[in-house]
Amino acid sequence: MKPEKKIAVFAGSFDPFTVGHLDLVARGSKLFDELYVLVAVNASKKYLLSVETRKTMIEKACGDLKNVKVFAFDGLTTAFMKECGAKYLLRGVRNGSDMDYELSVDWNNKLLYPECETVYLSSSKDHLMVSSSVVRELLKCGPESAAAQRKMLKPYVPAAILGDLISEYKKNK
Repeated sequence: MKPEKKIAVFAGSFDPFTVGHLDLVARGSKLFDELYVLVAVNASKKYLLSVETRKTMIEKACGDLKNVKVFAFDGLTTAFMKECGAKYLLRGVRNGSDMDYELSVDWNNKLLYPECETVYLSSSKDHLMVSSSVVRELLKCGPESAAAQRKMLKPYVPAAILGDLISEYKKNK
């Protein structure tokens, strides 16, 4: 009897995708047969980047990770998990506040989808202070020149998508 594939979902808004996200995806890809990065679609939320742009950037950033696929989904993460047969939800935590929040989400996910097991990975020490909101703030309040923006954002954004992010931001500004 062939063992069941271990499929995990890593869900988030990824607005924008950061080096912290990429680190979690790379580490998670080693733990599971397939890892699906799920780009959240929430019509009531205002995003810096369109869902399609976020999806494309994540695909580019994760291009070397052969067992990683990127999807956009408008609905509950647990509904997507049921649809694709995933039993694991990958989550990253940077601190105690993240963990408190994640535990409440985990409890609700279990009510909606009892087969869901949440796997927590702590952020690498180099990425503890990296967040999408910090990147958005740096884009909004940082220097105007692309060269200065590149230098400033390099520690926060995967190299493969850094230029794309700056271009998209300037286009949407």
